Amino acid sequence: MLEAVYLLPAAVWTGSMTYSLAVVQPRSARFFRDDEQLEEFLTVLAHGNRWRVLAMAATLIASAMAIIVVCPWSGARWVYGVALVLDVAATAVFGHVSWRHWPARVFALPSERPEFRRRLLMSARAIWLLVGAGFVLTLVASVGRG
Repeated sequence: MLEAVYLLPAAVWTGSMTYSLAVVQPRSARFFRDDEQLEEFLTVLAHGNRWRVLAMAATLIASAMAIIVVCPWSGARWVYGVALVLDVAATAVFGHVSWRHWPARVFALPSERPEFRRRLLMSARAIWLLVGAGFVLTLVASVGRG
């Protein structure tokens, strides 16, 4: 049961990051020709997501810790320990984006926006890789055990 509690938000976070990186960001950049409109759209799109993402991250971290404590299989403890480190790292990147990057970006000059977008893309890719690696690792371990 704890594995399902872990795997569901891991799948959701990985999937939403995949969709954002592969579809939303490239298409919105092509759709909005005006930089002000693009920035306004991205800000509206991001608004209110901080707490949802933090809830997913907290669920991942808490369930991974619970599995490490209660699971009798040492392999699962090792796998979820690695996933826990990856999830904490992804949450740290998200925290930086949420509390440092976005506030600075909101007040950035138009000439500074491309650099902010580039850094956000790098952070989004880092989050995607970290959470995705944890998800795949734990899924393979879960399925492999039967």
